[in-house]
Amino acid sequence: MYQELLQKIGLSLNESRVYEALIYLGEANVNALSIKSKVHRRNVYDSINKLIEKGLASDTFVKGEKLFKPIDPERLKEILKEKETALETFLPEMKKLYQSVQPEAEAYLFRGIEGAKNYLQLILQEKQPVYFIGAKAMWLDPRLKHYLPHFDQERKKLGIKFMHLFDYEVKTQKPEILKLVGKPYKFLPPNYSSPTMVDIFGDYVVTFVGAKPGQLYEEPLMFVMKSKLLADGYRKFFQFIWDFCPE
Repeated sequence: MYQELLQKIGLSLNESRVYEALIYLGEANVNALSIKSKVHRRNVYDSINKLIEKGLASDTFVKGEKLFKPIDPERLKEILKEKETALETFLPEMKKLYQSVQPEAEAYLFRGIEGAKNYLQLILQEKQPVYFIGAKAMWLDPRLKHYLPHFDQERKKLGIKFMHLFDYEVKTQKPEILKLVGKPYKFLPPNYSSPTMVDIFGDYVVTFVGAKPGQLYEEPLMFVMKSKLLADGYRKFFQFIWDFCPE
């Protein structure tokens, strides 16, 4: 039940299974843990030792038998904080190195929902206004519901402005997006909708292949182009469309 979440926090598959078994059992020997977690007895020993090192389990002797107990799951939050602190220590140096080798112009692809999150991270990284052509309320995709609140909080903190040219259908099918993104926004005329979107921010132009009102396709594809000249040109295209769209 919790294995996927525990692995995202940083536990291995076996560690996740053994810790979850400990949570259910409360106190158990290796044999019981092996049966409950469906992890081989030999691997249970390895996993429990790593859990003890991470502060997620403890051991004790009861009548000559070695038993293991889980530590309060609240400890998981501390593990995340420790990782965040470690990352913050090295992040400035890593970013400086990353930026020093970035080309002035390049093109690459993002795929899937994780690719969509990378695209959103680019917006936060650029800290520039974003211009959306053919917007489809993709923020409402259920697969982004846990990531979006963090993104929206950060972009507001950074003062990143949005200007949306929505597909006409969004007005009736997903009107809740309007309150979420805020003004200014306009709608493209009927019959000008398509399954693509173009977003322009900073030196980037990102073209989405595969989207409909409120949802990205199962395996969205994003063409990412980085070029100041290209982005400036697309902003001109956006302004032309914006000026001729009704309020």
